Amino acid sequence: MPYTEVEGRRLALSNLDKVLYPATGFTKGEALHYYVTVAEALLPHLRGRPVSFLRYPDGVDSAAFFAKNVPPGAPDWVTVHEITQVSSTPLHQVLIHDLATLVWAANLAGLELHTPQWRVEHEARADRLVFDLDPGPGAGVLECRTVALWLRERLASDDITVLPKTSGGKGLHLLAPVEVTSSSAVSAYAKKIALEAEAAMPDLALSKMARALRPRKVFVDHSQNAAAKTTAAPYTLRAKQQPSVSTPLTWEELSAARSAEELVFLAEQLPLRLENNGDLMAPLLDPGLVRPVPGS
Repeated sequence: MPYTEVEGRRLALSNLDKVLYPATGFTKGEALHYYVTVAEALLPHLRGRPVSFLRYPDGVDSAAFFAKNVPPGAPDWVTVHEITQVSSTPLHQVLIHDLATLVWAANLAGLELHTPQWRVEHEARADRLVFDLDPGPGAGVLECRTVALWLRERLASDDITVLPKTSGGKGLHLLAPVEVTSSSAVSAYAKKIALEAEAAMPDLALSKMARALRPRKVFVDHSQNAAAKTTAAPYTLRAKQQPSVSTPLTWEELSAARSAEELVFLAEQLPLRLENNGDLMAPLLDPGLVRPVPGS
């Protein structure tokens, strides 16, 4: 088993040649390399947030499991925080503050990284607002775009700046920095906005998960604002046929896209994209953009 040193931490890396994405031949070693390459942009979005891992030890075509608690055998230098306010039993979750912890997590085939809308210093009190735009059968990311543009304008009327990213699948995620507020208050506001979107676009937007109503519509999922829920982190890999990435966008490129394919980004594309654009999700961390949640 090869060992490597990352920022002074000795790591045993295993099965680097294992293919995790059979359709493309993308290996575990390539996944680790990807996370190292994007770490500078990714880590600020993980810091302070307990990370849940969607692990695929035998690849994306095989069984997966969602892990919240730190796995047995974690090195003693991995930071673990006890979470007590979001479930009936305490959770012991990993905080990824540095490159070594990120590489350790990726080596467990923790392909997908998910975080809540709050940080551990204010557990269950959100500092982000999120909408997950999920297209039903017959709809796609371009239909999600129509809803996203409406939400952008509606949130701007409340002085809230929202930033788009691809989900890494067929949808979009919208995130906004907000003043630290109870997750229940943020959830209530998000639900209100989702209902407004449904009323404004009844043929396109849907505010609740109802399978019979989903065809050709976009589900404006506001539930991920709940304290116990998580959202795929910016720059995380997604377990699709190809190694797609949840990729931050500009509103201009989202508006200009003429096909769904233009809004699919693979791991191999992200290094050059970051070199050219920097972290397009960086404003999410800008204290100057933080705004109160109306009604909170």
